[in-house]
Amino acid sequence: MKSEEALAQVAEEVQVCTKCDLQFSRKNGVPGEGPATAEIMFIGEGPGFHENEQGRPFVGAAGRFLEELLEQVGLRREEVFIGNVVKCRPPGNRDPRPEELAACDFYLERQIQAINPKVIVTLGRYSMAKFIPNAKISDVHGRAMRVKGRLILPMYHPAAALHQPSLRSVVESDFALLPEVMASAESVPEYEIETPEDKSEPKQLSMF
Repeated sequence: MKSEEALAQVAEEVQVCTKCDLQFSRKNGVPGEGPATAEIMFIGEGPGFHENEQGRPFVGAAGRFLEELLEQVGLRREEVFIGNVVKCRPPGNRDPRPEELAACDFYLERQIQAINPKVIVTLGRYSMAKFIPNAKISDVHGRAMRVKGRLILPMYHPAAALHQPSLRSVVESDFALLPEVMASAESVPEYEIETPEDKSEPKQLSMF
């Protein structure tokens, strides 16, 4: 199956998904959007009110900020793929639950396989936890690392910077690293995921 067809199939399935209770708060599923050839894939947390209304990711205030950040590094929204770890809106914008994350991971993994991005930028702690489950976002944000063969760049969610103005410069600085990370992607070392028994410092973090 071609990448475009695989993404389209995921999008169709998301609209009628019954794998978890988020189906009951869904007006429109939000599978994500962007070209199948995207080199950069952004993964956020979950759709909010406006996303649920429009069926598109990052269309509210956080989306406008994301577009500003992309522009600052010479990118347009149309060039990247933008999605979330859950595809339907959690009621009241609450945090996604483990069973909801598990249900949606089936779709997200297929999207990652179809796109095969050069770098995955995680936005927020739930997205980060998919790849780096025992890390704190305050410790690893802005640090490129390779996890199971995938180049991951964890960042704070744009919405966090809107709610906490002190984080805005942090988010902007992390975004500014993106071109450098892309240019040196092959030299980023593998990250050793910490297990519950291993409480030592994270290993093999890159220079970024």
